[in-house]
Amino acid sequence: MLVDWPLDRLREYRPDRNEPDDFRAYWRNTLDQARSQAFPARFQPYDAGLVTVECWDVTFAGFGGHPVRGWFLTPRGATGPLPCVVEFIGYGGGRSLPLDWLHWSAAGYAHLVMDTRGQGSNGSLAGDTPDPAPVGGPAVTGFLTRGIADRDGYYYRRVFTDAVRAVETVREHPLVDPDRVVVAGGSQGGGIALAAAGLVEGLAAVVANVPFLCHYRRATEATGAAPYSELTTYLSVHRDAEERVFQTLSYFDGVNFAAHATAPALFSVGLRDAVCPPSTVFAAYNHYAGPRDIRVWPYNGHEGGAVRQRVEQIRFVGEALAGSSAPRHTGPIHDSYA
Repeated sequence: MLVDWPLDRLREYRPDRNEPDDFRAYWRNTLDQARSQAFPARFQPYDAGLVTVECWDVTFAGFGGHPVRGWFLTPRGATGPLPCVVEFIGYGGGRSLPLDWLHWSAAGYAHLVMDTRGQGSNGSLAGDTPDPAPVGGPAVTGFLTRGIADRDGYYYRRVFTDAVRAVETVREHPLVDPDRVVVAGGSQGGGIALAAAGLVEGLAAVVANVPFLCHYRRATEATGAAPYSELTTYLSVHRDAEERVFQTLSYFDGVNFAAHATAPALFSVGLRDAVCPPSTVFAAYNHYAGPRDIRVWPYNGHEGGAVRQRVEQIRFVGEALAGSSAPRHTGPIHDSYA
């Protein structure tokens, strides 16, 4: 059954945004601090037993100068400069092994897969990046409420900063064309991609597949499924914390990042998705400031279009790169997509 509103209502859903007055200043200061604590990235050759793909084990400085791991993959023998896709991972997953991440390099791109700090022990994708920061007060099992009482200690402040640093790191790699960098991900990874899109200038494209971390208040009203249920569980115990919690989350809402993002973007949504309700996806999509398109999968849940969506992503990124002539860090791109 459909878990949210009919599609015609979803297409028109553009809720008021709750963006703090100091949103941009907050993130500018956060990122400047992270850059001041950075160390040179390390790219160590890694033998994955692959014939057509070269692999590097990556360590770069994320939030607080903390080491963040990743994989860097390129078509074997490529001389560059190559367009590069920076990919972020779904909730609970880690970077795993290069064999799990071959489709972008097979399509001819450089590909950086960013490990998600503290995650990678839930499901089949193991992680290698600890989160050395303290939890910061009571939290529900999971990640969504870690440090939620204070915006400065909130878990996703660290993760979103890591994502920006991942883009900045790969732009310095000699095999990468810094003007043709794409951010991509699904579910949590899609939400992280939207955050990066709102914080990084001059991206070539954005791919946000069934994005999580968008329109939190509506999510708590529309679904009881995890991970959003972590929020409702927290608030069911901390009954006086509602306004404080949603004030913190306003600094980390994909809807607010979307309103500052200008690169061409492809979203996707499953109309039977109880994990990331369609209204939360459309809230971000309808506020997206740049050229945008969305693939709607009427009979699918959180899996969305699965491999068919991947085909759509590869096609979209190819078209966006072919049509982009904007120099690095110049602001809005004015091409239009349906």
